[in-house]
Amino acid sequence: MNYKTPGVYVEEIAKFPPSVAQVETAIPAFIGYTGQGPKNEPTRISSMLEYKTLFGEAKNDGGTIKISIKDDVVTADFDNSKLGIFKMYYAMQMYFANGGGPCYIVSVGNTAVGYPVAVDFDDLKDGLDTLDKEDEPTLIVFPDAEGLNAGDAYDLYELALDQAEDLKDRFVIMDVLGDVEAFRTSGPSSGPSGERLKYGAAYYPKLETILSYNFEDKDVKITSYKVTNSAGVLVDVTPAVADLLALKSKSSELYNQSKKVIESKKVVLAPSSSMAGVYAKVDSTSGVWKAPANVGLNYVVAPTVKISHEDQEDLNVDPTAGKSINAIRTFTGKGTLVWGARTLDGNSNEWRYVSVRRFFTMVEESVKKSTERFVFEANTANTWIRVQTMIENFLNQQWQDGALAGSKPEDAYYVSVGLNKTMSAQDILEGRMNIEIGMAAVRPAEFIVLRFSHKLQES
Repeated sequence: MNYKTPGVYVEEIAKFPPSVAQVETAIPAFIGYTGQGPKNEPTRISSMLEYKTLFGEAKNDGGTIKISIKDDVVTADFDNSKLGIFKMYYAMQMYFANGGGPCYIVSVGNTAVGYPVAVDFDDLKDGLDTLDKEDEPTLIVFPDAEGLNAGDAYDLYELALDQAEDLKDRFVIMDVLGDVEAFRTSGPSSGPSGERLKYGAAYYPKLETILSYNFEDKDVKITSYKVTNSAGVLVDVTPAVADLLALKSKSSELYNQSKKVIESKKVVLAPSSSMAGVYAKVDSTSGVWKAPANVGLNYVVAPTVKISHEDQEDLNVDPTAGKSINAIRTFTGKGTLVWGARTLDGNSNEWRYVSVRRFFTMVEESVKKSTERFVFEANTANTWIRVQTMIENFLNQQWQDGALAGSKPEDAYYVSVGLNKTMSAQDILEGRMNIEIGMAAVRPAEFIVLRFSHKLQES
């Protein structure tokens, strides 16, 4: 300070380095069709109630549910080609039921402007493009991708992987739609750089949930309503009772029976939305470095395909393209469990596991944001020490939490910055500060091998 007036002056000297604030790791962005709400405007919500308020419930496509009544027996006919085409509402139920928290909704169309007759690739692509300018989302999920043909869905995943690779702060949760081999041969590729697949993971098969399809009474058509009169003659009264709304006023007993029959038809969903909830739960309870696997799924009756130990050998390891597929399996006495933790880059020793890729992403993004304060600071030893200490303190906390392997800090990580270490004199002249960070990230114990042998009697 330049003192000019006599007096007493107070100076505060900073002794502590700045700190690295850990960024959020499980903020999914769900892209799909909603009942209402703004179109192509990423909107942050934190509960199912908030979703219903802003985006409404699932809207049934009129005519997809029909019932017939003969005396006291009700049967239902479901048009599976139309029923539940748009999955966002059910996907959000599964997300929050499995531990989900704050997330973003990107509505690509709603009933206010009229649903398309089918899921449209360009709609979902436009929704994905809006995320390019959003910083907070870390996961990308397409609940309505299963409404596309498999080829278009995998093209969409390609675009999402492009965005993840470009921004390096997000991860794509994919569904295997249809045949496993088709996914590996026609599904997302490694891209021009060969690095794209490490930013995504795929799950299989679809799940039968405990959820029932949403419907309105007026949309449930009664195609046949016949009753036997006192003379024993079967009389057709269909024209007088055209839908479930009309039946409600005529016979509450048949109305309630009809609703039970309709609600017995359970929603079948691709697993990506449930997995987004699992990622969020594991991140909050253990940490992003913990593999999101060996976790039970809520609201699930069973996977639609029963996968055996032998079946999973082919899913888990793909010797040709490395596209590992994470299985969801049912175990006796344990329920439905996520039984895989690999990225699509399954043949890479560096990026094989979901938890390793996401942990590095978290550290990279956290350190990047925290070091922005040093832009235009003097590129001298004093600044280098402050930066190094800041990052080392952050990594030391990660090591103490169990995210880094090593019996002591120097075995778990290192941070290097300085002249003749990471920078040349020319680098300093050109205004560059190079920081090198190495981490020994923990990896999941995917294969536990127990070795038993006989021991000879010694006494």
